[in-house]
Amino acid sequence: MNRNALLLANPHSRSAGTGVDTAAAELRNAGIEVLRPAWREGEPLAATIRRYADRIDLAVVAGGDGSLNAAAPALIDSGLPLGILPGGTANDLARTLGLPPDMAEAARVICAGRTRAIDVGDVNGKPFFNVASLGMSAKLADRLSREIKRRWGRLAYALTATQVLIEARRFGAVIRPDDGEEVVVRSLQIAVGNGRHYGGGMVVDETAEIDDGRLDLYSLEFRDVWKLPFMALAFRQGRHGLQDEVRTVSGTRFEIRTRRPMPVNADGEIVTETPAVFSVRPAAIRVFVP
Repeated sequence: MNRNALLLANPHSRSAGTGVDTAAAELRNAGIEVLRPAWREGEPLAATIRRYADRIDLAVVAGGDGSLNAAAPALIDSGLPLGILPGGTANDLARTLGLPPDMAEAARVICAGRTRAIDVGDVNGKPFFNVASLGMSAKLADRLSREIKRRWGRLAYALTATQVLIEARRFGAVIRPDDGEEVVVRSLQIAVGNGRHYGGGMVVDETAEIDDGRLDLYSLEFRDVWKLPFMALAFRQGRHGLQDEVRTVSGTRFEIRTRRPMPVNADGEIVTETPAVFSVRPAAIRVFVP
């Protein structure tokens, strides 16, 4: 049976245009009818998906984690399966799902038709796939402009992260898990992960999966900021929770309060501020996987 796919490519992605035509050809060769509407500047990806929802069988997004995040509300509402053509700087969701970085190969994954139901995190009503956080990573997201990422790619993360690290200061927060007592912390960063990878390949927790029905929280409570760079390997392996100055906890819902409102970053974009309630929507979206 023929399937209709809506293909949306973020023109502001660093990899925009690279491989998208080839990927579209792969889909058509597999008998999938491809709709590629002209990009409407200012129209959210979710709005575009909703406009075509009654005419398509799947939505394909070519872009990075920010583009996928923007599409999430419409995918949750419509139940349409998601095809991913990795075209961003970090591509953490694609990494979590084991998708090939090459767009043509990723298109062949879509053609094969195998899907996996994955969880979606939620912070104050805003969905996220990978991680939502406050503190250093929120400052990083705020300073990483579209133009900087487009021009410098992964180097932009390293340069901006170094600057944020130099300026880092601890902040006070109250963390209240749904099934435990609230704790008062002094933290450099509090992150709540839904998936496995974030920040260009770091691991939320060594046991984290994107379909485990839980969230994994960590709080970096170092007094000495200079210790953080020496933990790079631990973050890559998801073993930072073994450190005495890193608080970790798993659950399905967390509330975080701060004395003054602080911005919250979700999948690389500032989406809300504290007080923030984090929760998980189990098996909320189907995604094409190898």
